[in-house]
Amino acid sequence: MVAAVDWLLRGARLVTPAGEVGPLAGSRQGDLVIHDRGAVALAGGRIVAAGPEEALLQAVGTGPGTREVDLEGRLLTPGLVDAHTHPVYGAMRLDDFERRARGATYAEILAAGGGIHETVRRTREAMVAELATGLEARLDRFLACGTTTIEAKSGYGLDTAAELAQLKAIAAARHPVARVPTWLGAHAVPPGRDPDEVIDQLIGESLPAVVAQGIARFADIFCEHGVYTTGQAERLLLAARAHGLGLKLHADELVDTGGAALAARLGALSADHLHVANPKGLAAMAAAGTLAVLLPGTSMFLGMREPAPARAMIEAGVPVAVATDHNPGSCPAVSLPLMMTLAVTQLRLTPAEAFVATTANGAAAVGMGDRIGRIRPGMRADVVAWDLHDWRELAYHVGSVRVAGVWVAGRGVRGALAHASQDAG
Repeated sequence: MVAAVDWLLRGARLVTPAGEVGPLAGSRQGDLVIHDRGAVALAGGRIVAAGPEEALLQAVGTGPGTREVDLEGRLLTPGLVDAHTHPVYGAMRLDDFERRARGATYAEILAAGGGIHETVRRTREAMVAELATGLEARLDRFLACGTTTIEAKSGYGLDTAAELAQLKAIAAARHPVARVPTWLGAHAVPPGRDPDEVIDQLIGESLPAVVAQGIARFADIFCEHGVYTTGQAERLLLAARAHGLGLKLHADELVDTGGAALAARLGALSADHLHVANPKGLAAMAAAGTLAVLLPGTSMFLGMREPAPARAMIEAGVPVAVATDHNPGSCPAVSLPLMMTLAVTQLRLTPAEAFVATTANGAAAVGMGDRIGRIRPGMRADVVAWDLHDWRELAYHVGSVRVAGVWVAGRGVRGALAHASQDAG
């Protein structure tokens, strides 16, 4: 029998991805384990038992310090994992939003001094404390939607000092939502600069400073026509890999540049966007085990006509994750349940595939598939109770989030169920 536990969550409709660790792909992308009358026991920040309630109650002990919650048939899932966000920036881009509504293109907005260059100016003006405070406010919104871990990119500094400040803000923010920091120093080419010279500077100056800072776990680059070529991306990512950073890649969003194949060849953990990735690139990703992180909120927000070929990816055996791409310019969304809706209605994933894409596969896409994304003994105790009774409702209720309680690393951090029970204990 397990010794006295900290939390006993019982009476749940428990739903979790199948398998023990890592991503699910191909015909297994939508495999779930469902317990109509389930329970979960949390102790020491970990899940120590999970499964059918009757068997679990016989296997765990309770004591005076145990907080017991009857979920009364509510849905209980792993905490959601957002595998692609840009959450640290100095200001929103409402002017850009209005200009697009009046017909301006991205290139026209950029030429007028807007777009990412406006965000870079405002981010460079902000202090680390200000950036961290802004991030904390956004993390509140992520948490309210059931997200307990995000991948958090820099990329709005575009010089060494400002990029380091963004990474420091990611680490400094005081919030229960966990962050996986990614250095995106090659998010855009600074105005008037030669891209090859920028890559040289990133490799020779910025990368060593980022590694010495010790915050970033991954390096990323925007590999796209008119930004950085596959050759430039390969140079930077090989250097990052030599410094011990994991690799990610913005790839094949607007033009098929061969980014998917490059990500596979370099052993990148993920390639993201992939709207126009070709079949050979997808086959290479499947063979290499590189995850596809799809961002349907961005295509919706920008009015893009063709979604990413998600069904072709699944049929090719590429593990698919779905994320928000939260950023101030092309997708200010924070809701992974909304992304599940778009994954079902626009990408043609099944509800089960979309659920796996935001839990186990999202966890794998941030290098934490052995620690989060499932409700299994030994995993970090990140779980969410929803005011829902059928797991398919997560994708069904468009933009209507119904969180009843959130526990992160075994602490009740949001919702009446978590806080009322914690106070009572």
